Order: sequence, then C-alpha cells, then structure tokens
Amino acid sequence: MKTLYVSDLDGTLLRSDQRTSPFTNAAINALVQEGMLFSYATARSYNTAHRATEGLTAAFPLILYNGAFILDNVSRKRLCENFFEKDPIVKLIRELIEKSIQPIVYAYVGEEEKFSYQKDAINAATRNFVLSRLGDSRDRPVSRPDELLTGDIFYLTCIDEPEKLAPFYEACSGLYHCVYQRDIYSGEQWLEIMPKSASKSHAILQLKELLGCERLVVFGDGINDMDMFRIADEAYAVENAVPELKAAATAVIGSNDKDSVARWLLSRFGKSD
Repeated sequence: MKTLYVSDLDGTLLRSDQRTSPFTNAAINALVQEGMLFSYATARSYNTAHRATEGLTAAFPLILYNGAFILDNVSRKRLCENFFEKDPIVKLIRELIEKSIQPIVYAYVGEEEKFSYQKDAINAATRNFVLSRLGDSRDRPVSRPDELLTGDIFYLTCIDEPEKLAPFYEACSGLYHCVYQRDIYSGEQWLEIMPKSASKSHAILQLKELLGCERLVVFGDGINDMDMFRIADEAYAVENAVPELKAAATAVIGSNDKDSVARWLLSRFGKSD
C-alpha cells in the first residue's frame, strides 16, 4: 500500500533559523532515494522554499502557496495550478485598496511569476516583507492601482492591523480559501487569500491521486495545517504546534528544532538516527 508523507515547512520541517538542518536534509534525501513518496506543503513560493531547504536535493513534488500550485522540483514544471477568476478578484483588490489595505498580488505576468505592490502606498509591515526579498526576480513594484491587476492572479497577501483585515476575512472566507493568522516570525497579522480550489488539503489529494497513493501521513504546527490533518490517515503535530492542532493530531512528536519529522520518518522506515 503506497503512502504519501507530507510535511509543513515553517515551524515543522524548518528549524527556528528558517532552514532545514543537515541532519534533516540527509535523512529525507536518503529515504526519497530509497522510494519514500514525500512532499512539503507551504505558503512559501518556490524561490523562498528552495532557499530554506537548499540541502534537500532528492527529486519530489512541492506544494506551494498553500496549495495554489504543485511543482516538480527538478524541472519546475507546474503539475497542478489554480488561478482566480479575473472579474471577482479585480473587484476584491479594488475593495481592499478603497479600505486602505495594500495587498501584495501574486500573478503570472506573461510567463513570469511576479509579486506586485504599490511601492509608495504600502505600510511599514509590508515594506519589511518586501525588503526581506531584495533581489528576488519576482519583485514588481508598481505606481498605480490598476497595475496590480495585470496577469493571471493566484494569491493575495495583506499585512495590516487586525481591525482592518478581520472584516475581509469574514466576508471572503465563504468565497475563497483564506488563511488569517499572525506570522510566526514577525508577529504581524496576515490575511492570505487564494482561489477556493487552492488549499493544502486539495493539493495533497491531487498529488495523492497523481502518485497513486492509498494512505496519507502529514506533519504540521499551525492552524493552516488543520485542513490537511482532517484528510490524513495519520497526522503528527510537532511539540511547538498550536494547541488546536495538537488536539487534532494522532500524536505529538518533538519540536521542529530537534529534527523531529526526519527522526520520525527514519523510525517509520526502520532506520536508526
């Protein structure tokens, strides 16, 4: 019986320094090369996920942008993709701007992946996010609101005060897949908005079918991992996970800073660490 193993990245597979350790890299590379079917599911893009997991060199598919895409990590070909319908997302972006919320808009402009923002209108928290990605080939600052509407849009990130974001979360959660939580590194409030078909759980089910797997084992730490916990045969929360996820878990393993996902996988496959 084929089993797919899927781990969240930040707070789960990554240590607190936002990197996979040499131990985790070596363990997962070896297990994948021996036949383990593995993926990670993250809100990150390929660029930032690849930098964080630089030592993971084995070939396996990646679930990115909270399930907006499944990407082959060797060819970088998109195996599955989910875009917004144009008219509704244009309307939403305009409504956000009218309420003084400046979104970061992710889209394919031509065939190039870009994230766009109004460079002279963003708040300090959004500017810090942009500055953390200096030199990123996706960086696309714009001058006018209408320039945010270019291309095939697949993801919105809004970083602002909860009192401004909460009404949009409540209004959008029935129409789109939304993640509303504080960033584990900066502590800022984020609202991420994706097409309804884009979620970790939906992408995992797509990948499970592509690979012909019958069982699913997942690992996570945050509220945005709850949807993949619900569809898993086994779900493991790291020790540093939020209480709600621990309560939904098959069991709680060690913390992300102790390489606990890799150690659990080695144990499952009868390998010593």
